[in-house]
Amino acid sequence: MKRIILIGYMGAGKTTVGKALAKKLGLMFYDLDWYIESRMRKTVKQLFDERGEEGFRKIEHNMLHEVAEFEDVVLACGGGTPCFFDNMDYLNRQGETVFLKGDPDTIIKHLRMSRGVRPLLLGKSDEELLAYINESLALRTPFYEKAKHTIDIMPMDSFDKIADTVDEVAELIEQQQ
Repeated sequence: MKRIILIGYMGAGKTTVGKALAKKLGLMFYDLDWYIESRMRKTVKQLFDERGEEGFRKIEHNMLHEVAEFEDVVLACGGGTPCFFDNMDYLNRQGETVFLKGDPDTIIKHLRMSRGVRPLLLGKSDEELLAYINESLALRTPFYEKAKHTIDIMPMDSFDKIADTVDEVAELIEQQQ
C-alpha cells in the first residue's frame, strides 16, 4: 500500500508531477482541490466566496481526511492545505510526504505557464506578485518543511524536466520502501 502526498506552494508543480508520478508507479492520482470541487459541486473559488477562508479550510480538512485514507494513491494537496489544523501532522502519518520546494522565480515561471486562473494573483504586477509570493512562502515554509522529504525544483518547462523531477521523487520514495 502506497500513499505519496505532494505539498508545496501553488505553482510548484504538484499536479503536474503527481499525474506523471502516478502513471509511472501505476497508482491513482488525486488532486485535493479537484476532489473538493467534485464532491461539493462548486469551484474552490465559489466555496471561498460563499464561506470565506475559514469555511473553505474546514471543508478542505474534512475532504483531506477522506482522500488521504485511499490506498495506492498520489495526492497533490492545495498550497495552503498543510498550514491549517493538524493537516501536516496528519499527512505525515498517512504516507510519504514530499515538499516540492521552489524559489519565487521558479514559482512565478510555473504560474505563468499554467493554464488555470489563480484568483489570488489577478491584477498583480510582477513586483506585487513577487512580494506576495515571498510573504506567503515565509508563512507557509515552516509547515512545508515538516514533510518527510524535500525536493528542490527547477523550472519544469519541458517534458524532460518534468520526467527528471518525477524520477527523483520516485527514487526517493523507493528508498523508503
